[in-house]
Amino acid sequence: MAHDDWLPDAMAQPHPQYYQQYLLHCDPLERFSVVSFVWNGGQFTPVHDHTVWGVVGVLRGAELNQTYRWTDGRLMPGELERLEPGDVGAVGPELGDVHKVSNAYSDRTSISIHVYGANIGAVKRHVFAGDATKDFVSGYSNLTLPNIWDRSAELRAR
Repeated sequence: MAHDDWLPDAMAQPHPQYYQQYLLHCDPLERFSVVSFVWNGGQFTPVHDHTVWGVVGVLRGAELNQTYRWTDGRLMPGELERLEPGDVGAVGPELGDVHKVSNAYSDRTSISIHVYGANIGAVKRHVFAGDATKDFVSGYSNLTLPNIWDRSAELRAR
């Protein structure tokens, strides 16, 4: 998070209507995944959970993280946290796993990098709206996985 010069442009593109979740890397055994979230101005997630641990760091822009807690069988808003570039937060079932994330800006793109304890695009999770709970699997926005470890261009340039 200290350097903002490594994310491939293809994994930093916003969509005019929907936030994007680009897979950067997935462990071959699906023990963890690394994802970039790209938020166009004003975009946000629904209230959702993860069911696995995760670490989130803001690379560009800023995000608002609205947590929720179960109280008497209902989801109630908890803390609202603003994450700026370089800030890191965590999610997970033991930490309070339900939240809503939004781009803090209405007029520019924000990007965060997430590491999850599973192939998050394939994990069955939940969206919460009022008293309704709906299962979902997020998938990914990219169609191909770049080889971000390819050092050949760097070597050819020497």
